[in-house]
Amino acid sequence: MTVSIKDVALAAGVSVATVSRALAKGPVSAALKAKVEAAIAATGYRPNLSARRLRSRHSDTIGLIVSDIRNPFFTAVSRAVEDVAYQAGMRVILCNTDENPDKEAMYLRLMQEERVTGVIFAATRATAETLDAEALGFPVVLIDRAAPGGAADAVVLDNAAAAGLLVSHLREQGHSRIGGLFGNTSSTGAERHAGFAAALAQAGLAAPARFVAPTAEAAQQAVSAWLAEAEAPRALVISNGLLLLGAMRAVRALGLELPRQLALAGFDNDSWTELAGPGLTVIEQPVDEIGRAAMAMLLERLEQPQRSTRKVVLTGRLVVRGSSLA
Repeated sequence: MTVSIKDVALAAGVSVATVSRALAKGPVSAALKAKVEAAIAATGYRPNLSARRLRSRHSDTIGLIVSDIRNPFFTAVSRAVEDVAYQAGMRVILCNTDENPDKEAMYLRLMQEERVTGVIFAATRATAETLDAEALGFPVVLIDRAAPGGAADAVVLDNAAAAGLLVSHLREQGHSRIGGLFGNTSSTGAERHAGFAAALAQAGLAAPARFVAPTAEAAQQAVSAWLAEAEAPRALVISNGLLLLGAMRAVRALGLELPRQLALAGFDNDSWTELAGPGLTVIEQPVDEIGRAAMAMLLERLEQPQRSTRKVVLTGRLVVRGSSLA
């Protein structure tokens, strides 16, 4: 049976009001507080947080909605967000959407029901385009993706510049048949594709590209099929860590040698990338800084709710390894 606050009061020999004050850290003597705490431990009582939130405006809880917690990028960002939230005395609710707009909508409704203080959100392009933080009732900071027209605060990488950096590096190694593989659900993939295409256009080269669901499995299938074509690229730019993992699986399955038969470069300096083949050339994202900046921006928004939205753009670092060298 569910233990109620009345059960705690009976076990402690105090009034329900005294238990409520003790739970809320109100004016209660040390002796009474000790009695209440002992009764809570003996009965196994757990406060009804939902009821408590109905009586308050916020819950001192941050919502963190990411697209795929299996992606080491989001794992690292989540850790940084949780560190700052803990220091601020806040809890974090973590939700995983699988880049599914329906799941995003469901979790945003959950955040409303939980009366969260604010949300840090890696939204799909479809959801970002219609995001209305004012209608949601709490501030939103986007990470890794931005809303059109600056509809919400955002912390992002300079995606176009980073993709262009990978293309420039491959060009310096003598490559001219360079293809790109990009995720098809987020603004991040679109921005990286734009930087990729612009860099190749500037060099007077074609920019063949494929767009896939943001999973390793989809990437493996797409790369395997592409490399079997007569005019297959001799170098590939891959737009995130999960897609890079899938591309590497395809390379292994086809028995290709990096970089002699194919040059490979991508995004996210995940721990496995330095161990795969001759080591994979990647753009390292400042994941800790992204998470901390997003949390700092959210706290700033709570202090200054009327300020204009801001977009923080961070720079990636090129990590050159054997997979792309001439």
